[in-house]
Amino acid sequence: MYNDVLLHIDGQWRPATGGRTIPVLNPATEEQIGTVPHASEADLDEALEAAKRGFATWKKVSAFERSKLMRKAADLLRSRADSIARMMTLEQGKPLPEAKMEVMAGADVIDWFAEEARRAYGRVIPARAEGVYQLVIKEPVGPVAAFTPWNFPINQVVRKLSAALATGCSIIVKAPEETPASPAELIRCFLDAGLPKGVVGLVYGVPAEISSYLIPHPIIQKVTFTGSTPVGKHLAAMAGQHMKRATMELGGHAPAIVFDDADVDLASKTLAGSKFRNAGQVCVSPTRFLVQEKVFDQFVDKFVAYAKSLKVGNGLEEGVQMGPLANDRRIPAMEALVADARQKGAEVRTGGNRIGNKGYFYEPTVITGLTREMRAMNEEPFGPMALVVPFKEFDEVVEEANRLPYGLAAYAFTKSAKTANAIASQVESGMMTINHLGLALPEVPFGGIKDSGYGSEGGSEAIEAYLITKFVSQAGL
Repeated sequence: MYNDVLLHIDGQWRPATGGRTIPVLNPATEEQIGTVPHASEADLDEALEAAKRGFATWKKVSAFERSKLMRKAADLLRSRADSIARMMTLEQGKPLPEAKMEVMAGADVIDWFAEEARRAYGRVIPARAEGVYQLVIKEPVGPVAAFTPWNFPINQVVRKLSAALATGCSIIVKAPEETPASPAELIRCFLDAGLPKGVVGLVYGVPAEISSYLIPHPIIQKVTFTGSTPVGKHLAAMAGQHMKRATMELGGHAPAIVFDDADVDLASKTLAGSKFRNAGQVCVSPTRFLVQEKVFDQFVDKFVAYAKSLKVGNGLEEGVQMGPLANDRRIPAMEALVADARQKGAEVRTGGNRIGNKGYFYEPTVITGLTREMRAMNEEPFGPMALVVPFKEFDEVVEEANRLPYGLAAYAFTKSAKTANAIASQVESGMMTINHLGLALPEVPFGGIKDSGYGSEGGSEAIEAYLITKFVSQAGL
């Protein structure tokens, strides 16, 4: 079910020049399940030239025809969902139902962008003189370099890939080395749907080496990255040096605000489910749970009970609700944050420990008694860690919600329309969902502000970053 992964360059699936490979491990067993090729500079040069030729071909294809091909790719992805989901669980660890849900959602993303491809309208601007036509025309920006992370191997590639293809761009995807097979199968669906040679390339290797080679290259006209804030700042600066367009979807430390008039049962169940999805390895994961004092104990009790009830294990096993962390780096990262909180006086209500010594399993963790000096209150945990903090007044919780430089996602629960409107307007965040989970649908914007990046990877806004606006003014002779 898991084969060695190959590069895709200029219409060919092939190993890297020189034959270098990187092992792929199953995070549930720590066993090697395959290899992924390590692209050389020669491979990247070939991918760049192919992208240049592919762009020249693809930009001439009508939006209507691009849309049809994309819809066919979406149907192929759905038909292969079971096998691709299994690959994803083997390489990433998330429970099989979550993996299949990600694959199916990816097909919906393709369908959305397929339709948006046909609606990238320009406009006519009324002229000041008779016989003058003033036209605004949308054109594809050119070859794109896309860099994607391991936490959602399909989701993070499909948004960038679909937006690029919908607008007529070619694209080189630098997919994650930890989880290479599922994004490769996503790209195979587009190729099998009839995508012309060179329009999409797929490479793997050392991320810093590939980004430092692709971003400054004159063929690349647009950069899109999903990942950590420090790396995103570095890549954005590199793109800026070379006047490349950039979309950055970076880290978060999402506040989840529960007011004392909220439905605590709904809030605790909804937020706990969101927190421990994908073992907390989600950029929009709720992290700081800010709960009004009157319902604080009730919320904590219900949240802890949910955490304790979760079945943690190999994502391929029946009934598993949370899989392992995705790689060996995440275990010491979690341990360090918990140790720091404990040493500074926090109380671990449940969890806080590695599970066993085989696989990267970590207990669902709930911590109270927190202060702002603790690392976890300032650094993105990116794991199954919930930080629960009481608050008294509205202004106090707004101040805490906005304290950090992040601004990706935020959550709130209240039965008051006045409170809901007030918190939505005052929390500094690119996205906010109130009384339910309403983020990340294909048709809605997806992106952050402040240190969480800029640009959108969802909704009608998403294709704008892949289009240039050309103004044409024409007078009759």
